[in-house]
Amino acid sequence: MKEKILFADDSPVIKKIVKRAIESKNFELLEASDGKEALELLKKEFKNIVLVLSDWNMPIMNGFEFLTAIKADSTLKKIPVIMITTEAEKSHIIKAIQAGAANYIIKPFNSEDLIKKVMQGLGRG
Repeated sequence: MKEKILFADDSPVIKKIVKRAIESKNFELLEASDGKEALELLKKEFKNIVLVLSDWNMPIMNGFEFLTAIKADSTLKKIPVIMITTEAEKSHIIKAIQAGAANYIIKPFNSEDLIKKVMQGLGRG
């Protein structure tokens, strides 16, 4: 069975780019369009999910709220989370890392950078 990576982002274009990169490394990508949907999916599939990628700016529940919800849950908090966002402000990066994000990718990014950070997030970098 393939290892699964959960990706939360409301942009269909970014989802396509990430899906292509992740699947090229033989992972299965689960997709959600906001933090609330992603959290529900994560609670259902947590045993099979090895990593979470999350956009910061999403409707309903944003990526930071999603991150803090994951880290507050004893069952989910061990799953590494990488934030992917246009938010390049240092304060945002620090806030995410302090809240438990394993890494931070700023859009736009290329597939090589994404794969490198994913492998680092999984401890295989």
